[in-house]
Amino acid sequence: MKIIKNPKREVWSQILKRPTQTVDDIEDIVNEIFIDVSKIGDEAVKRYTNKFDGISLESNSVTSEELNVAIKQVPDKLKNAIRKAKANIEAFHNAQKTSKIEIETTAGVQCWQEKRPIQKVGLYIPGGTAPLFSTVLMLAVPAQIAGCKDIVLCSPPNKEGKLAPEILFAAQLCGVTKIIKVGGIQAIAGLTFGTDSIPKVYKIFGPGNQFVTVAKQLATKYGVAIDMPAGPSELLVVADDTAIASYVASDLLSQAEHGTDSQVILVSTSEAIINDVSEEVNKQLAVLPRKAIAEKAIANSKLIYIETDEIALDMINEYGPEHFIICCKNEDLYVDGISNAGSVFIGNYTPESAGDYASGTNHTLPTNGFSKAYSGVNLDSFMKSMTFQKISKEGIFNIGETIELMAEAEGLQAHKNAVSIRLKDLKS
Repeated sequence: MKIIKNPKREVWSQILKRPTQTVDDIEDIVNEIFIDVSKIGDEAVKRYTNKFDGISLESNSVTSEELNVAIKQVPDKLKNAIRKAKANIEAFHNAQKTSKIEIETTAGVQCWQEKRPIQKVGLYIPGGTAPLFSTVLMLAVPAQIAGCKDIVLCSPPNKEGKLAPEILFAAQLCGVTKIIKVGGIQAIAGLTFGTDSIPKVYKIFGPGNQFVTVAKQLATKYGVAIDMPAGPSELLVVADDTAIASYVASDLLSQAEHGTDSQVILVSTSEAIINDVSEEVNKQLAVLPRKAIAEKAIANSKLIYIETDEIALDMINEYGPEHFIICCKNEDLYVDGISNAGSVFIGNYTPESAGDYASGTNHTLPTNGFSKAYSGVNLDSFMKSMTFQKISKEGIFNIGETIELMAEAEGLQAHKNAVSIRLKDLKS
């Protein structure tokens, strides 16, 4: 990992640059696949699955027989671990429920807001080098709590044309209504347009590589909502002499092993910690099963020495990390001052892995600096807020003239008339 000392503010954007391609670099291929899927549906999906995943499937849908066989393959200990994680995720997301908000804004004018579930949602679950069955929990649990009617899961098949048994077990456990063996751009396109085998949905959720991220953004052009732009994983740790170097290194590597385009950063006010963490990273990296992947991610990552906590906080807010770990004596400064982060982990005994799996918070988070404007997935992500109003005779008398004056000032006579005709009847 490259060590950088006291970089000037004017170069922060350069040294904090993500190791990802720009949208322009990959938008052409995403557009091409979207056009094909919109025109020829499953035929295009099958062709691209063969091209990118190396498998030709007779059917994209997971059958009940496949589901039953897969569930039996998951060890009981792992099933229990998944159930425990699900219970914690349920508890946290159930706590996010809000009741109806009701107010009489003016005498006779009643306004209220209620939540309604998004009826049709698509969940994208990455496969590839690491089938993320934990993401099934993070997306399907709040979807089920919200009351979504159709919960469609897409995930890329392996070379045998199957999904990981753990993904199928988690999907069945969490009430997924349809499971599709399709991944990548073609999955997002299928959920966007609908095909004979893939239902069209109203909103798409889930992380993915850069191609999936761009595909999700393109889906919005066709009237489909998305949770957020969630691309390659990233982690920033801020640490001082109170941090434990081996813990910090393990956290950095936990994200580096996600993919070669992941990025991890250590910001520290202690040169000693930077040196110790650098040594620990090399030591722990050497024995990782996913060493080759983590090594490439580490090559894109940095150890940055900053003189003061205040300057470090400014830099972190400029970066806007997906995951942010605080291991500092002055943790309150960072907890109170962080404005841009997807999820925050506080103290030496709060590894980022806890949020990835079982603490209860959601791990589907904004990356690439989008935490400056986007929230991570939560219960409200699967719901819409709808407003209602009911106005009595007294109410229309109380606000009628206000509406008339404003509508007339905007030159919208029909708007004014909609009130005036009622007032005239009530006065007669």
